[in-house]
This record gives sequence, C-alpha cells and structure tokens, in this order.
Amino acid sequence: MAIRIDHRLAAHKLLPKINRFFDLSAAKILSLEKTWDSSKGTPVFTVKGNYTSRGWTEWTQGFQFGSALLQFDATGEKQFLQIGRNKTVQLMATHVSHVGVHDHGFNNISTYGNLWRLMREGKIPLNEYENNFYELALKVSGAVQAARWTQIADGAGYIYSFNGPHSLFVDTLRSLRSLAVAHQLGQVLMGERDQKISLLQRLIQHAQATARYNIYYGEGRDAYDVPGRTAHESIFNVNDGSYRCPSSQQGYSPRSTWTRGLAWAILGYAEQLEFLNTLTDEEVGSAAAVARVSSPPRRGPLNREYSLTTGDAAATRFSFLRAATATADFYLANCCTDGVPMWDTGAPNLHRMGRCLNKPSNPFNRWEPVDSSAAAIAAQGLIHLGNYLSSKGDRNNAARYRQAGLTVANTLFEEPYLSVSSRHQGLLLHSVYHQPNGWDYIAPGNKVPNGESSMWGDYHARELALLILRAARNETYPAFFSEVRAKHGRDFFDHSAQT
Repeated sequence: MAIRIDHRLAAHKLLPKINRFFDLSAAKILSLEKTWDSSKGTPVFTVKGNYTSRGWTEWTQGFQFGSALLQFDATGEKQFLQIGRNKTVQLMATHVSHVGVHDHGFNNISTYGNLWRLMREGKIPLNEYENNFYELALKVSGAVQAARWTQIADGAGYIYSFNGPHSLFVDTLRSLRSLAVAHQLGQVLMGERDQKISLLQRLIQHAQATARYNIYYGEGRDAYDVPGRTAHESIFNVNDGSYRCPSSQQGYSPRSTWTRGLAWAILGYAEQLEFLNTLTDEEVGSAAAVARVSSPPRRGPLNREYSLTTGDAAATRFSFLRAATATADFYLANCCTDGVPMWDTGAPNLHRMGRCLNKPSNPFNRWEPVDSSAAAIAAQGLIHLGNYLSSKGDRNNAARYRQAGLTVANTLFEEPYLSVSSRHQGLLLHSVYHQPNGWDYIAPGNKVPNGESSMWGDYHARELALLILRAARNETYPAFFSEVRAKHGRDFFDHSAQT
C-alpha cells in the first residue's frame, strides 16, 4: 500500500499547525541554549527528553545553530538571530576547514549559508564586511569538501565519506550544497601545480556516481534491484577504482533500504535539479562528467556503457531527475499511509507487524521503530521535486509529489510526532539515529526506541515548516543557493492547490 495523499491540503491550510510548531520550537531552542555545555561536544539526540552527545563525527552542530536562524526567519524574533549568528562566529570555524568529513553541506550551509541567504533576501540588513565573511566561509567550505575525492575506474569520481576513500555515502547528496554555493560564488579548488578544479564538475560527477551505484532502477543489477531502492554505501577498490559491492552503516543490510538514506537522495537530487535550473546548458555541459563503464558486460546498468559524455547537459539533468523520481516513488510506495516510514524497508521484525504499511504509522509498536527524521527530510524533497516539475510544465506529477509532501508535513506537525511537552528538549519525536549500533534510547517497558528527537530531525522539520510557511505567505522561495537566481519566484505553489 502507498501513502494516502491528501489532495485537499494547501500551504495556507497548514498555517495553524505551523504557527503552533514555531511557538513550541522557540521554547526548545531556548532550553537547549540555556542548558547545553559546549565542552561536551555537539548535541546529537535526546535521552529521556534531554539532548546528549555521541562521538562519531561532529556533523550536527550546524543544525543546532541553524535551527535558531530558521526560527528567526519564520518569526522575526531577533534573539534567535543573535543566537545563530553569535554561535556561528564563535564555534563553526573548525567546520569550515574540516578535512575529515563529508558533512560540509550540513554544518556550514545551515549556518553561514542561512546567514548569507537572509542577508541577500533583505531579512537582515546588508553589511558588506559581514556578507564577505559569510561568503569566504562558504567558498572555503565548498573547496575543502570537494578535495575529499576518490577517482573511479570510469574516469569520474566521488566525495568519499568519513569511512575512507573506498566509501561513497548516499547522504552526501545533500552535502553537495556546499559545492554548489561555493561554485556560484566563483570558487575553484586549487590542486597540484596550481591546477584549477571546477566545483561544479565535482558536484555533477559525485551526483552521477551516486545515481549509478547507490540507486537502483529495476534493470536487473542484482537479485534485489527494485526501482528506487537505495544502498546507504557503495564500496570501491581504491587500487583500481572499480566498484565492489553495496554496504550499509546505519541500515539493516546492503540489500534493504535505510529510509533516511533514501530521504537524503530525494531531497538532495530535488535541490540540485533546482540549482541546475539556474545554470545554462553551456555551464552544465562544460562541467558534465565523462562517465563510461568499461567492465565486461553481463547484465544491469553497472556493466554497460553510459551515454553521458562531456558537454551533454540534457543527459546530466535527466540522470538527476531519474534518480529523484525513482527514489521519491519508492518512498511513497514504502511508507505508512500517513507518510512516515519504518527505519528500514527490510527491518528483521517487520513480518511480525502484519501489513503495517496499510495503515498509519505507529511509533509505539513493539517490533521496529519508525523514523520521523526520514519523513521530514523526504517531505521537503517531495515538495522541491514537485516545484521543479511544475517549472518544467509537468503539472500532474508536480501536484502528486507536492501534495504528498504536504501530507507528510500534516502528519509530522501534530501529535504524536510534534513534541508538546516543555520538559522535552526535542521538537520532532520518534527519530532514530543508529539502530544497528543500539545508540538510541529505549524506555523501560519498550522493545524499540521511540519518543526521542535528533538534531537533524528537528532542523529538517523546521526547514519543512519554513518552506510551507513562505508558500502560505506568498514569500520568496527559500533556495539554499542565491535566491536572486531562483526561478520559482514568489508564487511557488499553484493557486489551484491553495483554494
């Protein structure tokens, strides 16, 4: 069974829920700001309602301070601007030059990027020195992220994950935002002998590699090739650049789909399609990767030649769109009827839950956790994808994806997913971090984690709420790149969906 899309929903109809959401959000941000000890590291997820840290990589600090900036964006309350701006200046510099992670788009676009966007939109006064400071941070961040590079056998490559040069994560699709903004600001990566390396080229190559190796299209790649399914990780032999196998760090198995990774792909490709929409065919074509697979053909897309060649802008855009729609369709077919997914489509106890996808999600079930953070990420992607398709004249599919995104949002912005207790620091409940490692808190009497929040879940719920709020107010489209070049303009939801 698929999601039951509510075609009657419209942005303005969600305003009461969104206003309540941001009222609750304000108290959560202030609570964390008052109690968090920065010497403990970065807040990651809640235990018994209080944020705690978990050392793996420091990938969530940008969400902490970025949340305050989103709160200011939504409400105009200057105390949140002050929190976000001051903490960005005080604590985010190390993230700009961090060479050990694939998370620059998470940390730095959420902080420096939001401040830069707010200044360009006129929501904060233009200050040339301050604007230059944000732009410098974004330029450096994009170049540092692009330097984390593995070349593969087809001559292209990818930004490798914190696991090492052999590892291509699906998550990194959303971190490509750092390369996009830095390229837009005129930045290049300087290599050996002053070689100028295009950030746009690396963005396109990474997105194509992810589409080729981490996403399935039902073409017989292997026995588990279901259209739109994603692998969290792809493993390569770094000696010769050849693809070896799928893997998963946070999902149940390489042959099932970790739904937060799926959501990262939906949102990442949808946003990058919007970014490419601001570029000319000549710009895209000159940066497009040469992607030809030379291994002996047997079956499936990994063992045949690709037609993408340098200068082929149409093929590049198509590969992004194909990945976006395949993953979106798989999500819609594999979530519960209210739009919230289980944490993994192959979770080992799903068979005990009957036809759990034929009814609304139940975060309090005894067998497997849901992941509300995946839902918040995917909902944004569905709305962005719908808006992109609308700009291309595909109104039917645009409406389907957009209404699906609103349906998911409608679920998340009320109980049991919205955290209404003043004693809980989280905003979006029933988020899961790392089920295989057992990092999530399980309350006494329960068998699976529920009732807790995460920094990325809270942040992306706020991004989702802001996206819909701006539509309801008929305000500027909140693109991560320069809004001046965004083509959606003010009316980025059809009036027909708002009547």
